[in-house]
Amino acid sequence: MKTYYIHNGTENSGPFLLEELKAKKITKTTLIWFEGMDEWKYAGDIPELKIILAVVPPPLKNIPPAPKEYEKVVSQTILGLDKSIFFLACGILVLIIATLIFNAYQDNRSLELEQKNKQTEFQNQQIELQQKQTDEEKIQIAIQEKIDSDRFSKQKKDSVNNRISEIKEILLVNNANLEEDQNKLINAKDFKLLRTESEREDQINLIEDDIIHWQNEIKKLENEADRLYLKLETIH
Repeated sequence: MKTYYIHNGTENSGPFLLEELKAKKITKTTLIWFEGMDEWKYAGDIPELKIILAVVPPPLKNIPPAPKEYEKVVSQTILGLDKSIFFLACGILVLIIATLIFNAYQDNRSLELEQKNKQTEFQNQQIELQQKQTDEEKIQIAIQEKIDSDRFSKQKKDSVNNRISEIKEILLVNNANLEEDQNKLINAKDFKLLRTESEREDQINLIEDDIIHWQNEIKKLENEADRLYLKLETIH
């Protein structure tokens, strides 16, 4: 079923069926378009619409009222205009004013929405910026913690390695002392002249005590070194 669109000079309205279009009281100069037309045309140029066109009489020009009908004409006019034309003009004026008010309201509403959208966008940008700053701070903190952890681990490793080096040096000395005392013990057992048996036993006991001392010291140092080597493996 064919439908029609109306253009009032500023905007389009429709679609309308033929009966609906008749209720719009269109005139010959009303711009009409329907599907299949290349461009808008005046309603008077479309044959099928001529039967529904509203007839607008021409304005009166310099026609004096008949003496007998003067009062009747006056009663049917307002401000020199026919009542129907006056009310039609008032209706059109009201419609124009209402349209202007509605458009102004729509413009204000659009402006408010645009301002709110801009404010929301700005707030989102601020939140995003704060989140980026927070993330950057977290990254910097993590980097600093890693640096501190690495430095602490290095200090621990250096401390352990230094102690291991000390133990190695002490072990060299203690092993040398142990070897020396072991040689003394051999000599004390073999050497028998100028000593009584009691003196020989005392000397041997003293040397054996020293050997036991050095062996204990060496064992403690070796155990400590083993623990330190294990500790190094746990330090990352």
